[in-house]
Amino acid sequence: MDWSDHALWWPNRNSWLTRTRSTLDQYGVQADAKLQFTRMHKTARIQLPDLRYVDMRVDFSIKTFNAVIQICKELNIRHPEELSLSKPLEPYHLKHNMKEMQYNGGQTPSADTNSFAVNSHSPSGSTGSLDMSSSPFICAPLKHHSTPISSPVSQNGTWKKGYSKPEMNGNVTSLEMLNGSLDTSLANSPLSLNQEVRNKVLKPKSLVEKARMNVAWLDSSLSIMEQGVREYDLLKLRFKFYSFYDLNPRLDSVRINQIYEQAKWSLLSGEIDCTEEEALMFAALQVQINLKASVPQPLIETSGGDDDIDAALSDLQITLEGFQPQGNVSNLIHAPELSDYLRFLKPKKFTLKAFKRYWFTCRDLHLRMYKTAEDAEVGALPVHSVSLKGCEVTPDVNISQNKFGIKLEVPSSDGMTEMCIKCDSEEQYAKWMAACRLAAKGRPLSDHSYESEVKSIKAFLEMQHPSIIQSPVISPSSLDITVEDYIPHKFSRKLKGKMVQQRILEAHANLKELTLMEAKMNYIKAWQSLPEFGISLFVVKFMGHKKEELLGIAYNRLMRMDIGTGDHIKTWRYNTMKAWNINWEVKHMMVQFEEGNIIFACQSADCKVIHEFIGGYIFLSMRSKEVNQTLNEELFHKLTGGWS
Repeated sequence: MDWSDHALWWPNRNSWLTRTRSTLDQYGVQADAKLQFTRMHKTARIQLPDLRYVDMRVDFSIKTFNAVIQICKELNIRHPEELSLSKPLEPYHLKHNMKEMQYNGGQTPSADTNSFAVNSHSPSGSTGSLDMSSSPFICAPLKHHSTPISSPVSQNGTWKKGYSKPEMNGNVTSLEMLNGSLDTSLANSPLSLNQEVRNKVLKPKSLVEKARMNVAWLDSSLSIMEQGVREYDLLKLRFKFYSFYDLNPRLDSVRINQIYEQAKWSLLSGEIDCTEEEALMFAALQVQINLKASVPQPLIETSGGDDDIDAALSDLQITLEGFQPQGNVSNLIHAPELSDYLRFLKPKKFTLKAFKRYWFTCRDLHLRMYKTAEDAEVGALPVHSVSLKGCEVTPDVNISQNKFGIKLEVPSSDGMTEMCIKCDSEEQYAKWMAACRLAAKGRPLSDHSYESEVKSIKAFLEMQHPSIIQSPVISPSSLDITVEDYIPHKFSRKLKGKMVQQRILEAHANLKELTLMEAKMNYIKAWQSLPEFGISLFVVKFMGHKKEELLGIAYNRLMRMDIGTGDHIKTWRYNTMKAWNINWEVKHMMVQFEEGNIIFACQSADCKVIHEFIGGYIFLSMRSKEVNQTLNEELFHKLTGGWS
């Protein structure tokens, strides 16, 4: 053996001495200091998004972001910048904000993702005790059953004191055991989990509890060891940033499966809400995935050749020439326009008791309302006009009640003004919803993605239609469904036994022709279409306000939200953002926008976590389709580190 994987760890300063060109004196090491000569790569138990555990050798000495890159490389997951590690939480962590937990404990927390970022840069360099039990808010180290399967002994050849060899079961394995079949194993997850693993899935009961779940993310700029994590501890690997780049069925079988699994458990646990019809559609897709996983699948073409070149040329042509819209959208000689009769309601502001019928036009990112189509033709002034750019667009659909609504929250001087639009049919809804979504992102009807957006919305609605079962693929008697594995808890109490099976079979009849990969991709797309998708919540207090509020962070915007209802009070887009900074002394964060600055303190997590979310999404938005694209690690740390 050699000592190339060993380095000095300074417990009292909670830091590695990895700059081998520096002397101990330059590090500030005195004669009475205690240093540990220890391995940099240590075994950690990693829980994957599909809730399986894998024991892996992880570098505890490099920045967490770089450690995640290495982990994803071993697991064959592309675009590791979308993932991160978090500590496991217990249910009681959701009952209190991080600051409350600290104050109740009456002492300074030890090195932890939520408090260490400031301490590590304090003049003294001290971070307190490394005893994991010293902090009232440590994220549940599971040492009592985290001894690795593949390395059952400690460095000196004996079981570590206080550890017992864990039971081997289908949910715990090692990277060595997966070996050559790694891709196949991680690309398809077990159909069932044991009760112990299922019981550890947190089920947040309110928006505040959902916000408190974001306390557990590790700091990407610090090493794993610096954040209180030790060998054999449990860490959770999860998709942190909901901006999935270039999902390719040929290259991403593992990544797509793990995204699907994270989506599934976010729905089943109630972390993301959906309607009953949507829940049944997700369950039906899950049934199809489980059925197809047990049979051989057609090979996905792996040779690029002319097809890839043709696709690239086609994309280029569309980009250069623009998209030629169909139907009610006029020719590109003039600015394209969508127009039709729709029904309108502006809640709380108007005294209208019901929806009123108006002639709507959508053009140049603006929505205009006229009393009649004739008024629009003769150039009369519109009754109402709003700019859709920067607005929030939320579906309000109930297939069984034939309800096809669009909720718009439009930025104004008073915050967000709500508007409701009702469509008469699915066809009409798909066109207008697609137009509103694109306009909200600043993209006109001439954008080449308009038609694909319409088709995507139609496909999503089609999957929710119950079908008359002519020749079912499976009979209700042979369908062994454990309700909590398919239906979110809030619906499982209402839908029971045979009723669940029948309703899922009705929904499944629409999907029985899908291949395994198509079913997973449809599940992910449907998940992305939900109103709450991709919004990470935090409990904050804005400067000058005593009341707690919610801050929502999405891939393109920040949202100030009501803590009780989740209603959007105000939205700020990243494309109007000038800077984001933290005052580390008082833990206040300031974000500068063109329309003004906002200052707030985070109650449910360290402000560094919010800083990293914003910087991370800015980093992800800079990715391009260059073939030789390499991950710019330096830029990521510059945008998320918070120190420069």
